[in-house]
Amino acid sequence: MQVDKVTLQDIGLFDNEESKGLITHLNYCKTNGGTELFEKFLSQPLSSQKAILIRQQALAIYIQQLQFWESMKITNGSTLVIDKFFETSFENIPAQISVPGAYLFRFLNKSDFSLLKYSVEHLVTFYQNLHQWVTLFEVQTENATIEALVHKVKKLLNHPALSNIQSKSALTNPQEILSLAYFFIYQYRNNTRTLLECFYEIDAYYSMATAIKTHHFEFPTWVESTTPLFEVEAALHPLVKDPVHNSITLSRESNLLFLTGANMAGKSTFIKTIGIVLYLAHIGMGAPAKKIKLSLLDGLITNLTIADNVVKGESYFFNEVQRIKNTIEKISDGKKYFVLIDELFKGTNIQDAMKCSIKVIAGLQKLRTSLFVISTHLYEISDELKSYPNIQFSYFETEIKEKDLVFHYQLRKGISADRIGYLLLERQGVVAMLDELA
Repeated sequence: MQVDKVTLQDIGLFDNEESKGLITHLNYCKTNGGTELFEKFLSQPLSSQKAILIRQQALAIYIQQLQFWESMKITNGSTLVIDKFFETSFENIPAQISVPGAYLFRFLNKSDFSLLKYSVEHLVTFYQNLHQWVTLFEVQTENATIEALVHKVKKLLNHPALSNIQSKSALTNPQEILSLAYFFIYQYRNNTRTLLECFYEIDAYYSMATAIKTHHFEFPTWVESTTPLFEVEAALHPLVKDPVHNSITLSRESNLLFLTGANMAGKSTFIKTIGIVLYLAHIGMGAPAKKIKLSLLDGLITNLTIADNVVKGESYFFNEVQRIKNTIEKISDGKKYFVLIDELFKGTNIQDAMKCSIKVIAGLQKLRTSLFVISTHLYEISDELKSYPNIQFSYFETEIKEKDLVFHYQLRKGISADRIGYLLLERQGVVAMLDELA
């Protein structure tokens, strides 16, 4: 599924100055290398249903083995020690060293020997843990991702010098320590670094599995279809405290949701929630909803956060128009897209915005190969859109109780005509302040 940087920013994938993004919220990696790979996975949606299903299956297996992962002793510190070990220049270690020679080396090179011993201890733990992982996962021959990784790790662990590493509990013999140090530095440096990369992949997958389990994500059901389908039950935004669940169904027969509601009623959060559910589903790691059913989509396009470009002298409205133009150009290729637009044409006057909005929505609904969620504060235009049978109308209700606003954040069928702007002015004391001005 194709996405651009604007879309990734719009759905809140990355951190910004105000808050942490989804990618940080879902990161449970033990290592920096795992985090780097995890972020790569989450930044690259998969483009085939087969690849998604393979990853879903792999993650389901990792979820079953989370207890094993918690018991592993490899930490970020371990991987940093191993990296530093290979970058450090030690006093030359003989290829063959006697017991007296090893004690002499330790006496003459105290600082080097101390660092060698410390590093080798971490390497032994690293190799022991990988042996344990292979033993646990080598039976998982039905998943291509796990099978390929097990094969790679197992091959690199298969060396005579590593045959007894599982039985080592404490390294006290200087000869054994120096022999292992020589082996890792001069004979198995590149292979150990390759195994580090393998561990980072394991770490990234365990992080995804932990996120799924911790946040109660569900794997979607994928439907082979030439037309777009998106059904989600009880979707929620994973970064919102005490979120309200909402459901939605879009298909070729009903491919555009016209969403209304007052400011702060929940429109923007709902749209971002839909974007997150769709995006994470195409990552292959499940999504925050009770039930998801969808077809593979070719792209996710969002028009949620648009700004002026002062340097280029471009107005907010001009950039809105450009983003809409770019969207139309992209989705006109007949492929299946999901388009999310929040508050159409805020950058111009009401009459102009109404005319532009009607034209855009009436045009977009023709493209039955794509799905749309479009929110607007211009509920007045709904009458001209009701003649299109494939447009569904929903809203978020705002209740006013004794001049107090009550937001239910629950999606309802219909159109909202709520206006709360003046009430907000009153509640914030702005009206009284203006009345008191001389």
